[in-house]
Amino acid sequence: MSSRILLCIAADCDSNNNMIKVAIVEDDAGVRQSLEWLLKSSTEFSLSSSCGSAEEAWRLLPKTVPEIVLMDINLPNHSGIECTARLKELLPSIQVVMITVYDETDKVFSALRAGASGYILKRAGPERLLQAIREVHSGGVPMSSEIARKVLGAFREPAPATEAQNLSRREQEVLELLAHGCSNKEIAEKLFISTETVAWHLRHIYSKLHVRSRTQAALRFRKPSAGPLNPARTIDSGG
Repeated sequence: MSSRILLCIAADCDSNNNMIKVAIVEDDAGVRQSLEWLLKSSTEFSLSSSCGSAEEAWRLLPKTVPEIVLMDINLPNHSGIECTARLKELLPSIQVVMITVYDETDKVFSALRAGASGYILKRAGPERLLQAIREVHSGGVPMSSEIARKVLGAFREPAPATEAQNLSRREQEVLELLAHGCSNKEIAEKLFISTETVAWHLRHIYSKLHVRSRTQAALRFRKPSAGPLNPARTIDSGG
């Protein structure tokens, strides 16, 4: 085998390693195939697995270990919300983006409480969906604008004082920046600490607030003195 061929193989391996691993959980075969095509046609993402039910996802995803899951909320037998909660137990670092036609408040917050990191309406279009994957991979919380308006209302009431007292001053600073949509890198730059230290603080915050994701943490805690959120950073302001 020539050295040129070996170099090409190595380059392909490096390219695949740099791609974001994405899984699909969608019971509608037509929609699932469209999502598969969308991911396969991109040079940024690799399709790690595609499932038609929660049960299949619970069985396959721990083996393929995707970074991000595109999750339909209306699955048979077990909903996408139930599927998300269980996946977060099996794979705590996994990021789930709900993709659905539903924008009812109870479904939105149930999904976020279950550990979802984003919530995109299916009518948002393919490019917005790809952008949502990029955002959640970089530490953002992608949401369709209709969903964002519902979520922003949740920040108007602060969490109970007992929860705030459980956090150190530095943890409160980290959480405040998280609630404004900052990524780990941005939090590190603003607080003059390393990204590893930010991740360490976030693990403690999650434990103290009994949550499993950035979105859950932001929803559970909001300082009374905090100013309004920056929608441009926290949500999709373009619809």
